[in-house]
Amino acid sequence: MIERIGISLEAELLAQFDRLIEEKGYVNRSEAIRDLIRDTLVQREWSQANGAEERVAVATLVYDHDASSLAQKLAHIQHENHRAVVSALHVHLDAHNCLEVLVLRGRARDVVRMGEGLVSTKGVKYGKLVPATTGQSLR
Repeated sequence: MIERIGISLEAELLAQFDRLIEEKGYVNRSEAIRDLIRDTLVQREWSQANGAEERVAVATLVYDHDASSLAQKLAHIQHENHRAVVSALHVHLDAHNCLEVLVLRGRARDVVRMGEGLVSTKGVKYGKLVPATTGQSLR
């Protein structure tokens, strides 16, 4: 069931929002607002976790594969946490740089520990852990 609501916004804020909607390709404001709400709910889901709940996240890493044994260090972390790695994608960006995207799943504290361990590994040029959701709490 869809509920209809109304909101009041300053003209400039609405104009900025409409530009964002157009840039991102949303069909209408409602879709954009739904995505903003879902994102906020996922962030809250993670912030309220006690660490034992099942969570999913995505770790993104960019690194130079020629850096002293960095690829082996990253692989070692993944093997130590093999149950948490649902999927891994490895892309050769150029002759030296690689992009690795990992889908992680498990207890929140374990997922965060592993993701932060990967991101903070010396030699990683760019790393980010993005909390996601199993979708169970979103309707």
